[in-house]
Amino acid sequence: MKLTESQINSCVSALNGWQLAADRHSIWQDFKFANFRQTMAFVNKVADIAETEDHHPDMEIGYNHCLIRYSTHAIAGLSDKDFICAQRIDALNS
Repeated sequence: MKLTESQINSCVSALNGWQLAADRHSIWQDFKFANFRQTMAFVNKVADIAETEDHHPDMEIGYNHCLIRYSTHAIAGLSDKDFICAQRIDALNS
């Protein structure tokens, strides 16, 4: 189910460092790391979350960063699943 503007604002404010895209249809964060090995370890953990939740992000991977974007393509917007996955990723850095 597509979230309302009010729900989106509330969910984004509860996350750590995630941004709402200008079109308000996705959330994103660019995670930084010291090196490629740390980046790939993080990417593999995110992949495990995506498989467990059956909700897969768009990811751009570089030497020392990983940009993650979540959106629910079937509804052309944001659903609770996007925020559940973002919260689980936030927990990796806790």
